[in-house]
Amino acid sequence: MENRIRLCCPCHFGLESVLKYEILKIGGEELSVSNGKISFSGDENLIARANLCLATAERVLIELAEFNAVTFEELFQGVKSAELERYIGKNDAFPVKGYSLNSKLHSVPDCQSIIKKAAVERLKEKYGVSWFDETGANVQIKFSILKDKVSLYLDTSGTGLHKRGYRRNSNSAPIKETLAAGIVDLARVRPDSVVCDPFCGSGTLLIEAGLKALNIAPGINRRFAAEKWNCINPDIWRNERKNAIDRVDRSAKFEAYGFDIDDSAVALTLDNAHKAGIKSRIHVEQADISKFRHPDSSVVICNPPYGERLLELREAEEIYRRMGQVLGKGGGKQSYIISPHEQFESFFGLNAKKRRKLYNGMIKCQLYMYF
Repeated sequence: MENRIRLCCPCHFGLESVLKYEILKIGGEELSVSNGKISFSGDENLIARANLCLATAERVLIELAEFNAVTFEELFQGVKSAELERYIGKNDAFPVKGYSLNSKLHSVPDCQSIIKKAAVERLKEKYGVSWFDETGANVQIKFSILKDKVSLYLDTSGTGLHKRGYRRNSNSAPIKETLAAGIVDLARVRPDSVVCDPFCGSGTLLIEAGLKALNIAPGINRRFAAEKWNCINPDIWRNERKNAIDRVDRSAKFEAYGFDIDDSAVALTLDNAHKAGIKSRIHVEQADISKFRHPDSSVVICNPPYGERLLELREAEEIYRRMGQVLGKGGGKQSYIISPHEQFESFFGLNAKKRRKLYNGMIKCQLYMYF
C-alpha cells in the first residue's frame, strides 16, 4: 500500500501490554513490542487517531529510519537516505533533539549537528534551494542512539500526550495522566463502574477512570504538532476528531467518589473534572482515610502518600495500616494501590492477589491488586 507509515509510541515501563491492546483497538497493524515502546503500521488517519485516542502512549512518532552507526559519516549517510521530504516542507522548521546511550557516538550536541546537516543536505537536493528560512510548521526530528543503533523519528504530538488539557493545576505529587490511565485499565474500569480514591489529590485517577468509562478520547480537547503540517490533509484531523466525539457514551452509569484530607485538593479535583467535561460524575469531599468506607462492588484506585524523608515515611506507613483496616477485604470490593514501599503489604496487613512493577517517573513502584 502506498501511504503506509511506521509509527512508534513510547510508554511507561510496565504498561506495554495495556498500550498494545489500545493500539490494536484503533487499527494498528504489524505490532512490535519492546521495553517502553511499541512500533506499528497504519495510514495517515492513524496518526490523528493515535494522538486523539491512545490513553497510555507518551507521544506518537513517525519512524523514519533505523541503522547502525559508529562514525559520524555513517550517521550522516544514514540520515541523508531517510525520506525527510515526505513530511518536511520547504518552509518548515526542523529542529533536532535526542539522546545517546552506551554508544561510540556519545556526544549528543555533535550528533545533533550531524543529523541537522544531513537533513539540510537531503532537503536542499529535493527542493533545489540553498537556504531554509524555517518559518513554517515545526517538524521535530528526534533521534535515539542505543548501543550504536540509531533510530530516527518525527514527533507528531508536540507537547507530550499526558497533557490532556484538564490539569492546568495540580498538587505537589501528581501521578502522570498516562500512568493513571494504565492503572485504570489494569483495574478493568467499565462503563458502569463505581470508582473511589481516598487520596484524590488533583483528581487524575478519577478523571482518567471517567474518560475510559464514558469512552472520551483523552486528546479530544487539545491540539497536536502534526495538525499544522502541510503533508497531512486537515480533513483527516477533522474527521477523526468528529468520530471520537461521536463515540462518547454519555449513557454510561459511571460514578466516582474522591476524598482527601486537604480541602484545596477537593476544589482542585472538581475544577479539573469540570475541564475534562465529567464534573457531574465525580463527587468529592474532604475526609481522612480513617473515615473512608469502601462501598460494595466499587473499585478503589489510589496513589497514597509516600514519605521520602524518615518522619514522612513513618507517617506513610501509618496511613498504609489504616488503609488495611478500612479498605474492606472480600465481598465485591477491589483495590488497586500504587506504592514504592517495598513492605507495603506487611503494613496493609494482606498480600496482594497480583502485583505489577510500574515506574512513576523515575520511582520504581508496585501496583498492588486486591480483588
